[in-house]
Amino acid sequence: MQLPPRTSPIDDGSMIGTMDVADIGIRSTLRALRRRPTPIDVPGLRWLDIAPTVPLLSKRPPGLRQAVLLAMWEDEDAAASFANTHPLGQRFTDNGFHAVLRPLRAFGAWPGLPDAVPSTRATQHNGPVIVTTLGRLRMSQALRFLRASRPAERAALEADGFVWGRAASRPARRPFMSTVSVWSSDEAAAAYAYADADAGHPQAIVRQRRKDFHHESAFIRYAIVSTNGTLPGVPPLDSAWQGDLAEQPPIRTGSSGAD
Repeated sequence: MQLPPRTSPIDDGSMIGTMDVADIGIRSTLRALRRRPTPIDVPGLRWLDIAPTVPLLSKRPPGLRQAVLLAMWEDEDAAASFANTHPLGQRFTDNGFHAVLRPLRAFGAWPGLPDAVPSTRATQHNGPVIVTTLGRLRMSQALRFLRASRPAERAALEADGFVWGRAASRPARRPFMSTVSVWSSDEAAAAYAYADADAGHPQAIVRQRRKDFHHESAFIRYAIVSTNGTLPGVPPLDSAWQGDLAEQPPIRTGSSGAD
């Protein structure tokens, strides 16, 4: 299903992103973590990673049933082919939420991310956005990272325009760390990230710049090209848009004491 038309500074087919969130089961998650597809395996793939998810602010480690698959592609045809024909792509698409994304702005560097994506904070886009943060954690900085990330997650859950979010991590020699979040508008995402210098996310940026948490990292804001399925606890995004998502209260996933 197609969301309303977008206005994006990148509209030349230089890169397409995808985000999948699904309950694929413990065995499938473990198999996917061991054998993640690579650009050598899949035509048109620039980068792909998979990690178990956990609600923002959760005190529990990620489980192994629900996972997020993030990828960057040469074009929409390559992304669609993987979603429709590859066994892993089909498993995610058939069991959860699938979004096709176009980058609006990015800060940092990441495999598969073109240099041409603007780094300016302000973008011109009407509609909801998805934001991903990506990092390869320096183990020596793990405690600093956790101390900085929790206030940022708390601020997201309390922010105007926040719709849904998850943290995700995959153990490795350089652990893969990520957050994925959905926002009612580009303005809401930007306000959370930068408007209040004393808030959780801007303070995390200050600490990151003071001494880098990661070997490599990137912050990417995406326009939503299309979606299939629903996010856990969230109405379908097209229905939310038609009901004026910007005027709905944010859905507080993971903010209760249960996690």
